[in-house]
Amino acid sequence: MARADGTAAAALIFTGEMYGVQLDQLAVVLGAGSRGVGAAVARWRAAGTAEAAVLGPGPRWVWLTRAGLASSGLPYRATPPGLARLAHLRAATAVRLALAATPQYVHAGAYWRSERRLRASLGGRLGLREHVPDGEVHWPDMGGVPWAGECWAIEAELTPKTLARTVAIMHELLTRTGDYGCAARDVRVAARPPRHARAIYVCSAAARPVVTRARDAIGPLATRVEIRSLPDGALLPDRPATTAAWP
Repeated sequence: MARADGTAAAALIFTGEMYGVQLDQLAVVLGAGSRGVGAAVARWRAAGTAEAAVLGPGPRWVWLTRAGLASSGLPYRATPPGLARLAHLRAATAVRLALAATPQYVHAGAYWRSERRLRASLGGRLGLREHVPDGEVHWPDMGGVPWAGECWAIEAELTPKTLARTVAIMHELLTRTGDYGCAARDVRVAARPPRHARAIYVCSAAARPVVTRARDAIGPLATRVEIRSLPDGALLPDRPATTAAWP
């Protein structure tokens, strides 16, 4: 997270990893106020590494250009955030920021592996029909926390899926053994430990009942599912912003 080292380079990587972020969330990453984040984005745009525009309710969105992705070492296609995904992207970013702000995360040196990076590791092999979580949190083996060495699958749930679909996703996350992009034969190997020690569902009030029912339906695997509420600021504002920076 960029706030840890205060560099614009780290903030660029964060923005690229999350597909794009709104200015108020980018301000948290940079540890800056509204003027500071606005100035940073102006510099990025002048350098050709980022674009910014109002795409929906709330502050402007910022995303990386082809040059910005290349300078950050990110192997993604340059594209603005999809309009249909704006609410979800904001929620996933809010979850990442909330986790990164916890003392345990900071002390342990944990890190987030984004959905975008996980999808890139699949190499476009969409025919595998693998579910990709909204992110993974990796806890180093020597992190000094009880869950050191674990990998968590993170799901930000804004709107409820069907019960059957939610059950299927939970089962897939909790029984997977291989990394994303591994050979098909390694996705699930009975003799290997599961990739995800836990599945963390961070839910809106609307999504929580279905997620709870799905957890209750998966038998012994349910002990590895945690359900939490979305953090403050995870939802898009109800109306467009009237200023360019702070909502």
